[in-house]
Amino acid sequence: MVKRKSLSVIVLTVFISSLISFSFLQEASAELEMTVYKSPTCGCCGKWITHMEENGFKVKAVDMIEMNIVKEKYGITRNLASCHTAIIDGYYIEGHVPAADVKRLLAEKTDSKGLTVPGMPVGSPGMEMGDRVDSYQVLSVKSDGSTEVFNQY
Repeated sequence: MVKRKSLSVIVLTVFISSLISFSFLQEASAELEMTVYKSPTCGCCGKWITHMEENGFKVKAVDMIEMNIVKEKYGITRNLASCHTAIIDGYYIEGHVPAADVKRLLAEKTDSKGLTVPGMPVGSPGMEMGDRVDSYQVLSVKSDGSTEVFNQY
């Protein structure tokens, strides 16, 4: 009888531990799911999506003919714009932002609207061209539209 109770306790403990672990895994993977709005003809957007997937993000790509609609919806001004816009956990990620910076943003839970790499700098994820790497900044966009440097490459 004692052995049966011990076995029941062990089975119940393993079951509860599994449920808790599964819950944490779901929460962690939900944080890494993003929707990327992009032009159907843009090759660098596809390369950036591959970069994000290789770094643990689950990506849903949505082809858009008129990207300005998305940028206006999220308040992304021309001076901060790039070719694609991703949405993740309430933030926007504009352009060729490295995956490590997106992970840092999600971990720090800043009060910004999102991150942007304005334009399309050579050497940023998705814009690789041989050994050439232009210097560029990842900007954090505050709710009032101001920016600050989040990272620099």
